[in-house]
Amino acid sequence: MKVGIIICDRYSTCGGGKCLRAMHNREGAFSIYEKEASLDLVGYTSCGGCPGGNIEYVPAEMIKNGVEVIHLATGLVVGYPPCPRTLFFKKFLEEKYKVKVVIGTHPIPKSYYTTHQNLKTWDAPSSKKLTGAVMSTPEQRDAYN
Repeated sequence: MKVGIIICDRYSTCGGGKCLRAMHNREGAFSIYEKEASLDLVGYTSCGGCPGGNIEYVPAEMIKNGVEVIHLATGLVVGYPPCPRTLFFKKFLEEKYKVKVVIGTHPIPKSYYTTHQNLKTWDAPSSKKLTGAVMSTPEQRDAYN
């Protein structure tokens, strides 16, 4: 399976360590893949900054490189504030590029989890669409802190 990752531009200097670790270990949103399945990262970039200019063009290059699924990184879900466009990005990419899109990469780190729980960021039932794949276990949140 060839994978592309799009991160929030706020984290454009991120080296991708947590995303790559989660991909290798099949944790967080990568837990949907079999441990034995080959996952190859063939694209990694930022959204381009608000309002997400790279979302319109970057997937075409990723697809030329064989991308079969694009992950919208966990940073879009846990930033302060979370990106309000994440669900639109998913819908847009699936419609325009006919590619599978998964929200999230690595498990939500404990520090982000605690802050957002205190802020009640994810209390709305619709938030499950954003956090479901990356909420993980308390142990994994600790490990990614």
